Amino acid sequence: MKKLVINGGKPLFGEVQISGAKNATLPLMVASILCDEKLTLTNLPHVSDISTMANLLVNLGVKISLDGFDNELGNQGRVMILDGSNINNPYADYELVRKMRASIFILGPLLARCGKAKVSLPGGCAIGTRPVDLHLKALEALGAKFELSDGYVEGFVPNGRLQGAEIHFEKISVGATENAMMAGCLARGTTKIYNSACEPEIIDLAKCLNLMGAKISGAGTSQITIEGVDRLRSARHKIIADRIEAGTYAIVAGITKGKITLKGLESWILTGFKDELEKSGLIFNQVAPDAIEVSRNQDFINSVNISTNPYPSFPTDMQAQFMALMTLGNGVSTIEENIFENRFMHVLELVRMNANIQSHGKIAIVKGVKNLKGAEVMATDLRASVSLVLAGLVAQGQTVINRLYHLERGYERIAEKLVNCGADIKTLY
Repeated sequence: MKKLVINGGKPLFGEVQISGAKNATLPLMVASILCDEKLTLTNLPHVSDISTMANLLVNLGVKISLDGFDNELGNQGRVMILDGSNINNPYADYELVRKMRASIFILGPLLARCGKAKVSLPGGCAIGTRPVDLHLKALEALGAKFELSDGYVEGFVPNGRLQGAEIHFEKISVGATENAMMAGCLARGTTKIYNSACEPEIIDLAKCLNLMGAKISGAGTSQITIEGVDRLRSARHKIIADRIEAGTYAIVAGITKGKITLKGLESWILTGFKDELEKSGLIFNQVAPDAIEVSRNQDFINSVNISTNPYPSFPTDMQAQFMALMTLGNGVSTIEENIFENRFMHVLELVRMNANIQSHGKIAIVKGVKNLKGAEVMATDLRASVSLVLAGLVAQGQTVINRLYHLERGYERIAEKLVNCGADIKTLY
């Protein structure tokens, strides 16, 4: 099992090319199910979740190739071509979906395209139950029927085609919004989604679907309207930059007191956590239309309170990274996690590195310490693992991070990118 070994204590300087957003790419790949022509996605991130989703889609009958060339990044394989003309197996077994929660995204598009689907209940990070109820209720509103047995969700559409309807989410869910939005594209009539998620990834998905011929309005607001169409067509779409990766590398600059230029992103995608990072002492300087320089000029990190909530509030996917920053704060920080009930598993690992953190339910109290110390730690989920990387970069001595596969699910070539900024970090096999 791979390990990451970090010798900390060095300020980092350099440039980091921000990859395409994993959380945007996964539903965009699934959108190929809706189309009997080719969907071309550019700015593709190279992370393991993308490979997992590709394997799942190929099993359904989607033909996938990575032989394109992205001129903007100058890298082969940054273009994915998905051909959904031959969807012949609306069935996804446990072995295909056990590694990734996002596999539930295929349910709505399969029902819309094929009128039936059988999907194993998904796996992924162990950060809470994340039930699929909201997905099922939304699709039931569109006319789908479901049976749950032996760990599988089996759905069918009695009339052969989903019917437009009003969907009222009792709580905001990014995944359920995306699932309902994709299903509504091929439903007969008008679909209205209330209390929808507003994340940039929702906007990106709607933009792509509209390029394919869908009629979606209101994406990025709490109410989305979809006028159903008979079919979707071929399109080419550039994936939005990964705001969570951008925020993570911004914290790299701040926690090490270095200076890093984030390339390939627009500043608006940092909405939701930029204010809190600035309050902590980080400085953001737009140096080009698609480049932001991040630094920390002051000697100390300000302790800042945060509370995770749906966009545009502080994102749960940045909570662990922000906690790592707060371990070196000049006071006490209160961190409230309101999205997932089990997303403080990194606390004990950070404590092993001399952090002073106490967690009670959904609240963590972080008292800043003068120094973190290297230790052998264990990654428990994707964002927890990168919080340990951040801590290791600034800790005294050596940090060894086990279970590196969690990190590889969402961060592309992170060791290489950090080494290019001067980090002493290597991967052991």
